Amino acid sequence: MARPSVEASIPIELAEFRESGLLARRECFRVALLIPLCGSAGIWAPSCISSAQVAVAELNRRAGIDGRKVQLIMIDAAVEASEPVEEVVNGLIDMGAIDAIVGMHISAIRQRLSKVVRQRVPYIYTPLYEGGETTAGLFAIGETPQEQLGPAIDRLQRLYRPRKWALIGNDYVWPRSSHSYAKTCLRNFDAEVVMECYLPFGLPSMTPVAERLEASGAEAVLVSLVGQDAVRFNRVFGRMELHRSMIRLSCALEENGLMACGAGNLERLFAVSSYFGAISTDANAAFRERYHSLHGDFAPALNALGQSTYEGMHYLASLLRDHGEIWRSSSTRSALPIVHESGRAFRQGRAGPRPTIYLARADGMQFCDFKPL
Repeated sequence: MARPSVEASIPIELAEFRESGLLARRECFRVALLIPLCGSAGIWAPSCISSAQVAVAELNRRAGIDGRKVQLIMIDAAVEASEPVEEVVNGLIDMGAIDAIVGMHISAIRQRLSKVVRQRVPYIYTPLYEGGETTAGLFAIGETPQEQLGPAIDRLQRLYRPRKWALIGNDYVWPRSSHSYAKTCLRNFDAEVVMECYLPFGLPSMTPVAERLEASGAEAVLVSLVGQDAVRFNRVFGRMELHRSMIRLSCALEENGLMACGAGNLERLFAVSSYFGAISTDANAAFRERYHSLHGDFAPALNALGQSTYEGMHYLASLLRDHGEIWRSSSTRSALPIVHESGRAFRQGRAGPRPTIYLARADGMQFCDFKPL
């Protein structure tokens, strides 16, 4: 069974890059794959790398990008990374060492990077995010709270009618923006926000947060915590049996995090996303087949964040193939017509095709009961 070659994906430090022979190897189209390799969000890395490698294999069976074979350069984009990612990326662009960026990382990193990339290479940002990105040369392809969170709150309010909500997230732009939007949605249902808190990454104990949540009298909680922070919170939530009095909703909990939480800690937990590994669509069936053909049956779990890097690679290739240098003066707001491979299903929206959004329920250590919103 085929496996990704070492040449297709190279994790490398900036100093090593300067000393390597890669700078002279212009036959490759080098894509910097920016993903968290450590810290709270490091749990996402294996799925993101594996999914991007599927796209590279597919592109290289064709004409690659710009007529060149595609090569991934893995760069740690974690908040906790030892070297600031914007310094690494700026150095690589200055040296002509990378041709494009595909980034699956938190929005705080995107905001830092947008100040140094400056339309020198195309930058595809793949995960769900808070919306409003208009930087030229940067294309955010993930869903926004208006597409994802609003419909999920609407569905849960109609099903469970919670009157009191808590909002808990990490302290950066995506949770804060999402919670601001959530409060607008909840006001339409005359629901009250009885707790709102923002936590640093890597908080060692979630027990005080869960105790405060229990005391708040909340009947529902929106969990906007990242990676391992979400895992720690859900484990404490389960141990304290808080599911007996409230439901949970998450926009960023994916299959790896679900498994790490443990089956006993997931009752009455809902997730909303445009992609789940087990979703039954033609697009996902084809993607799953290609993914496991390359990586085998014991590959990292398929999930929304990993699938986004697969989609980001193909979006990049189609952008450059169909629109040439237009990317330098375009942005997410331009809504360029990009036809590309994806594991997601799409439907026609007012501004063109947009991903179908699903509300799923945790059942054991898997998601099920997918409801289109």
